[in-house]
Amino acid sequence: MESQGLETGPFTDVATIGGGTQNVLLRFTRGGREFVLRRPPRHLRAKSNEVLRRESRLLAALNDTAVPAPGLIAACTDETVLGGAVFYLMEPIEGFSPAVGLPDLHASDASIRHGMGLSAAAALAQLGNIDYEAIGLGDYGRPDGFLERQVPRWLSELESYSRNDGYPGPDIPGVDKVAAWLEQHRPAQWTPGILHGDCHLANMMFRYDGPELAALVDWEMSTIGDPLLDLGWLLATWPDGSELNALVGALSTAGGLATPAELIAHYGEHSDRDLGAVSWYTVLACFKLGIVLEGTHARACAGKAPKPVGDLLHSMTVRLFEKAAALLE
Repeated sequence: MESQGLETGPFTDVATIGGGTQNVLLRFTRGGREFVLRRPPRHLRAKSNEVLRRESRLLAALNDTAVPAPGLIAACTDETVLGGAVFYLMEPIEGFSPAVGLPDLHASDASIRHGMGLSAAAALAQLGNIDYEAIGLGDYGRPDGFLERQVPRWLSELESYSRNDGYPGPDIPGVDKVAAWLEQHRPAQWTPGILHGDCHLANMMFRYDGPELAALVDWEMSTIGDPLLDLGWLLATWPDGSELNALVGALSTAGGLATPAELIAHYGEHSDRDLGAVSWYTVLACFKLGIVLEGTHARACAGKAPKPVGDLLHSMTVRLFEKAAALLE
């Protein structure tokens, strides 16, 4: 911190921040300023440091844009400073996660809960509007062939789960049918942009004083791709009275949310992208996220994750493929 010209003195008010991520988040004060430190898990995975390097680069690029994202203060890409882990410091976010609970204002006012979804849709449109090359992210992803890669990439991921001892294989109705439909109906034209990659409500923080989005968080799956997949992801994970409600329990229980049609319309008010294939992107989001969640179920079968968590995520996977199958009609 001192080599970066940041505040000096003792570290005070050090506290961990929860929220479901496997990365470590710490909030602290130094020199009268509050910071949040983000680093990989204690037990590093093969790509943990690279993911954090990418995140810090993206957040630095977004600092001077209007996209609601954590403000990057400084990043340390030297793995030796924390004994093998890179890390970065960001500004604290004044907001709450709807996955944790709702403040009284939001719990008591359906119009505010309705506005939360619209604010999220507008923010995703805003992210997709950014000229990523102009802010230095021209090599942040591989947009060429992005949509063509999706189905083979995630079918391969699903197949890889068989390496987990005790996993009987994917019991997911409709996988092949959904995959074939996606390949047959893939949009021919699209415009690359920044993709958050995992933009459900649990990865968003909202302001305490109203419905506005305070920040999109957890950018681990970000890349340069088709931003309409973010809209599809929001729609795929939108509370619907099923197991998916577990993503944002308090908010889904309270009700009063915008409808999927309202989310699409509001996105369209803030973007000039062609929304004619929104159903395709929603099906792709169901397909991709369902396979991602099934990975934890496979690990749970092998004793590498808690069985109740694996069972819940498998039920979410099945629900996502049910939602995808309904959209095929």
